[in-house]
Amino acid sequence: ADLTGHEKFGLGNVKYNISGIHITAVELPSASISLLPQSGIKLVIRNASLTINMNWNIRTWMFKDSGRSTVHISKVFVTAIFSTPQDNAGPTSISLTSCRTTSGDIDIKLNRKS
Repeated sequence: ADLTGHEKFGLGNVKYNISGIHITAVELPSASISLLPQSGIKLVIRNASLTINMNWNIRTWMFKDSGRSTVHISKVFVTAIFSTPQDNAGPTSISLTSCRTTSGDIDIKLNRKS
């Protein structure tokens, strides 16, 4: 899905569009799953990283520009708790009860078309 919007900076608006978003690499060097009392599951991911490629363009009243971008996000930590129903009625389901995510470093490389 594309990300489109506008932001007000100084004397004018900046319109932007981010499209062609592709995750090109994911590294999960440390991941664990454990069972919790009362029918829960805990997922912990430590020190993960991912690389995303995308197209971008911006437009203001003065200029417009576009290009490709590579974003590398590293030192990602995720802790998620999932719950499952206690009864045996109906099909098994799972729901996300809580999720905490932090990232340490974000490196953005912009390549202009012009």
